[in-house]
Amino acid sequence: MKILVIQQKMIGDVLVSSIICNNLRLAYPDAQIDYLVYESTIPVLEGNPNIDNVLISQEKHRKSKREFLNLAHEIRGVKYDLIIDAYSKLESWLIVLLSGAKRKISYKKFGRTFLYTDNVPFAELPKTNLGLAIERRLSLLEPLNLKIDIDPFPKLYVTDKENQDAIALFEYHQLKKNRKTVMISLLGSENLKTYPLEYMAKIIDSIADHREVNILFNYFPKQIKDAKIVFDACKLSTQEKIYFELLGNDLRSFIAIMNNCDLIIGNDGGAINMAKALEKPSFIIFSPWIEKKIWATLEDGIHHISVHLNDFKPELLVSKTDKELKKNALSLYQEFKPELFKDKIELFLKQNFL
Repeated sequence: MKILVIQQKMIGDVLVSSIICNNLRLAYPDAQIDYLVYESTIPVLEGNPNIDNVLISQEKHRKSKREFLNLAHEIRGVKYDLIIDAYSKLESWLIVLLSGAKRKISYKKFGRTFLYTDNVPFAELPKTNLGLAIERRLSLLEPLNLKIDIDPFPKLYVTDKENQDAIALFEYHQLKKNRKTVMISLLGSENLKTYPLEYMAKIIDSIADHREVNILFNYFPKQIKDAKIVFDACKLSTQEKIYFELLGNDLRSFIAIMNNCDLIIGNDGGAINMAKALEKPSFIIFSPWIEKKIWATLEDGIHHISVHLNDFKPELLVSKTDKELKKNALSLYQEFKPELFKDKIELFLKQNFL
């Protein structure tokens, strides 16, 4: 049996959708399981034994109709028995249409049901603490009636060498071994997903106050200006606990560094999702325009806690469309002051600093 799972887009999406591959492997141990993703997300799939081949959707495939058709032709040539389309957008619709696969599963969307043999209802509300991001992916397996115990947890795989390299980096920067190490998801993938920098500095101060901790910042070199703004806004006593220059060279090295941290706090995004896949406690601050019900995965009030402006000032968001929320995200962020959820961060730290 040959199976293709499709999930283009960002790191978090690809990592969460990898649970489809993981469960297919449990159900069909001898199947060929391939995964079509964007090239930038490949590092989160490295070492996953449940994926036979990672197919790459490159920028050239999105810019050139000829290149896209070449990719679709290559996929058709594999003669897949089953395609599970977790992306369900124009790119994947066309690939599915041209694939020749016998069975095709995706979400039920108006005007697209003819593309698939199985159209799964697109859930609007979560039924468990897994969150919609996970529940929706798992729903794509339901038409197969798999005779297995479903594993809903995304996973990352770190090699011994990667782990040892991260430990060596900690030693080089002289992190205190007797302290907990906190990773700060400092910046979102865009400004509209980034908690105000002055507010983030206050949160970092609250973490460092009266606690002996090592604090690491997660940022790309191109984001160093904003990272420095946060650092400079922190108290001097906090700055002494921040290892500002301890960064990975790439995504794999970040994963290994995160694997040696104790927990993560900060903006929703890829870093948070990778930390969860490494079974690290997380505290997420959601942007006002992002739906918490989707990405507040594994929320249990202990190891995974998240906050959203809607939790504290719902009157500011009520009756606004998604488009309006996104347009006003920056001004809404200003209303999302750290004082609103200071007690929740304190509870999270207390529960995970044992």
